[in-house]
Formats: sequence, structure tokens, C-alpha cells
Amino acid sequence: MSRISICSAALVPLVLFFGINVSALGAREAPAAKVLVSGKVRMVGSGPTRSLVISGENREWYVEPQEQKKLINFQQQTVRVQGREYFRELTFANGMPAGRQYYLKDIKIIRENHR
Repeated sequence: MSRISICSAALVPLVLFFGINVSALGAREAPAAKVLVSGKVRMVGSGPTRSLVISGENREWYVEPQEQKKLINFQQQTVRVQGREYFRELTFANGMPAGRQYYLKDIKIIRENHR
């Protein structure tokens, strides 16, 4: 195996990893608006890319990393929180729109429903 093909083989997983992570590609952030959110708290992803998410009826909100401590003990429970919502317009590498990803910050727990 030549040196070039070894380097190419090593780069392919990196390219695939970063290519699939559309949030790193061309994301634009919108200003935050105050919202009241209800939904189930759950963990998504694996390893260093884990995120805490609140899943509502028609939307998912990713919880900012510095805010996750407030909600980590409420996994698989329904909560009602107040916070500031913002979203990022995502685009694929070819410039095509990939949708929006919503986030919450400045979270205050209003109500929790135990299992």
C-alpha cells in the first residue's frame, strides 16, 4: 500500500464525520426570543457529541452545554421551562438549506412532572 493511499484512508473517516455534522457547516444564528417550552428531557448523540434535548410536540430544543446541569436529573421526564430560544439556519456543504436547529439558553424550570 502506498503512502498516499494510507493518508487517504485515514482522512476518509474524518471527512465523513465532519461532513455529516451539518451544524458545523454554514450555520447562521438568529437572535434569541423568550419562550415557554414543555417537553420530555432526553439525551441524544454519543461520546463527546452528546446533547440534552427537550422534545416538544412539534419541535426539539437543544439545551446549551452550560445549562445542561439544570436539567440532567430530569431525563425521560416532562418539564416546563422558560428560556431564550434561538435557532441556527443549517446548510449542507453544497449550499443547499438543511433546516433549522433550535436551542435554549437562560433556562428556568417552571414545572416538572415525575414519571
